[in-house]
Amino acid sequence: MKKLLFIILFTSLFLGCRELYRANFPSPETGYLVVEGFISSGNTPTTITLTRSLKLTDKLSIKYENQAQVFVESNKNEKYMLQAIGNGSYSSAPLQLNSANTYRINITTREGKNYVSEFTPVKSTPPIDSISWQKEQEGLQLYVHAHNDANNTRFYQWKYDETWEINTMFPTRLKYIFRGGRPFVDYINDKKTYNDTIQRCWQYNRLRTIAIGSTEKLEKDLVYLPIAFIEPASIKLSVLYSIELKQYALSAEAYRFYLQMKKNNEQLGSIFDAQPSEVKGNISCTSHPDEIVVGYVDVTQEQIKRIFISPQQIGRWGYRQICESIEIQNHPDSIGKYGGGLLPYETAQTSPEEAIITFMAATPTCVDCTILGSNKKPSYWPR
Repeated sequence: MKKLLFIILFTSLFLGCRELYRANFPSPETGYLVVEGFISSGNTPTTITLTRSLKLTDKLSIKYENQAQVFVESNKNEKYMLQAIGNGSYSSAPLQLNSANTYRINITTREGKNYVSEFTPVKSTPPIDSISWQKEQEGLQLYVHAHNDANNTRFYQWKYDETWEINTMFPTRLKYIFRGGRPFVDYINDKKTYNDTIQRCWQYNRLRTIAIGSTEKLEKDLVYLPIAFIEPASIKLSVLYSIELKQYALSAEAYRFYLQMKKNNEQLGSIFDAQPSEVKGNISCTSHPDEIVVGYVDVTQEQIKRIFISPQQIGRWGYRQICESIEIQNHPDSIGKYGGGLLPYETAQTSPEEAIITFMAATPTCVDCTILGSNKKPSYWPR
């Protein structure tokens, strides 16, 4: 009885110490405006994305800022309108900017608040020399190479999009049908041919973190940095892999901004880490000067390079597609007992009239690649 009373008392004290933490940090109901993107001075569109910061108690993952008016303006009163393209993004056709002028972004939200970035000179981005790769820790490390003979870039940012092809282990020419509400297996079509639309698919990934680099402390403006890593035995290199790398020259101020953002977002977690700090960008609210705005809008060029890597190029890779496959009678009872969670792909036994007596079934992802990716071939895919 004493032991029971002790447990009850301890539990009551433990639960009594739990209180809802409420951060003593002022935040507007709509959240702070977050501005992402840059003004492009090259042959690529200018795209600006507007979102709102979230509270810890918010259930949304992203709060887009739609119905805003966004345009680029120069110190010579030139204006270039951006059109809304959805999900808080606003874009224009490639802009022919004068390197003798300075430019900024001008935003008016649907609430009537106006936000502007500081006027910024145009920066030229050197091209990407190459993307190399090397097997490391059983995975594949990719590196970016670039240089500027004028030694005046010094600060860089990178973004990338990955694409890789996936193939199914088992091509299929069968499908489930229902007769009187009961399942059977039949051929997909009268010619008994295979459904090649679900054998070959593509998956995609976009860099979600901040990738920046500096040659400020080097004698030459020469870049050789790790940019992406493919995990050992990854499906990314099961058939063919591609990465499209985008490179941007940054101002020193923009680089410091992204560096602080990177530290705040990625390098916190213990008392020995750098502590969070307010990140000051180059955007302000003209109607409410004290309002916090998150973002830094630079004027720069986008340089792009794409490479392809096949598993044959790197040698032994170790990717294995694990598939369960069994033979099942083409009868509702057998299908219900053994075919749950599986897809049919090939006949095992047929009658003289080619009626299906038994069939082979396997893990769905081993039969239908659209479960994992898209069967629409990218325009840049080589074959």
